[in-house]
Amino acid sequence: MSALTIIGVIIGVGILLWLINRYIPMQRTIKGVLNTVVVIILILWLLNVIGVLGTLQSIRI
Repeated sequence: MSALTIIGVIIGVGILLWLINRYIPMQRTIKGVLNTVVVIILILWLLNVIGVLGTLQSIRI
């Protein structure tokens, strides 16, 4: 996956999250939870694309 695609996805998710926060009325706590969940999912996706999660899954505890 190219760096341009990754940057495009990050920008797209950011714009979508901004639109949801701006135009959909929700309680402040729900917005906080939504923002946190989206950021965590985006970070996990990014780590998976880079290949960090693939190497972490092979580690046994």
